[in-house]
Amino acid sequence: MTLRAPILRLLAQEDLNFLLTNRIPRRLATQFLGWFSQIEQPLVRDLSIGMWRFFSDLDLSEAKKSRFRSMHDCFIRELKEGARPIDHDPKILVSPCDAIVGACGTIAGTGLYQIKGCPYTLADLFCDRALAEAHRDGRYVTLRLTSSMYHRFHAPHDCRVDQVTYISGDTWNVNPIALRRVERLFCKNERALLRTRLTATGHNVTLVPVAAVLVASIRLHFIDVVLGLKHRGPNVIACDAAFRKGEEIGWFQHGSTIIVLAPDGFSLHEDVRENTTIRVGQPLMRLP
Repeated sequence: MTLRAPILRLLAQEDLNFLLTNRIPRRLATQFLGWFSQIEQPLVRDLSIGMWRFFSDLDLSEAKKSRFRSMHDCFIRELKEGARPIDHDPKILVSPCDAIVGACGTIAGTGLYQIKGCPYTLADLFCDRALAEAHRDGRYVTLRLTSSMYHRFHAPHDCRVDQVTYISGDTWNVNPIALRRVERLFCKNERALLRTRLTATGHNVTLVPVAAVLVASIRLHFIDVVLGLKHRGPNVIACDAAFRKGEEIGWFQHGSTIIVLAPDGFSLHEDVRENTTIRVGQPLMRLP
């Protein structure tokens, strides 16, 4: 009998999990891991990836390369060509990332849920009332990336990104245990708002990558700066970046959550349900 199963069961206990991932110096731990994960010394790299494999279901069979310079290089790995087929139906908005579907459904006015029974508002999430109103009565899906998943995210449709807003904040864990215990957690954590406009229809779709403990760093291809703990401005970054459906937009330095928000008239795809797994390019919503 191996030690892995009982250790994982112990760490899954709610009180212990919350204590180990939240009752620590979160910002300091996040900065430390950001530094440590990029060490390229072979022994450090191999031990780090080995421990990661021990505590998760890490599968590298789809990775573009089989050797990595560091644990961080493994975290942000690219996939083999064709590993994520994209649904090119123009009436379909696809998932921007590999994830487990969290809360999803219709936005009640400007109110929605981080997990059942735990509400928050778009105004608190966006810190922008006009953008909140643009999504009134719309649809949303919370996509949670686990540590072992592919951490890059892609365009959900042909679109242009015309503004990015970086909001500094905390680094709470974003697993279901923390979402049940920390009110308005997504509104407290570091996050970026990617305001996109669909090329063909003009609809506004907003992507909100939310950072977390050990993960507070977001990289976008079209902005020459890492959005993370050390970045304090400018908070609003004007841009004009065009993407084809399925094209890579950026990545988390380790992985976290992306909230996808669409206006009224969109509908969730019938396969999108809480606690199901979805991958890049699979149907997420239907356009009006």
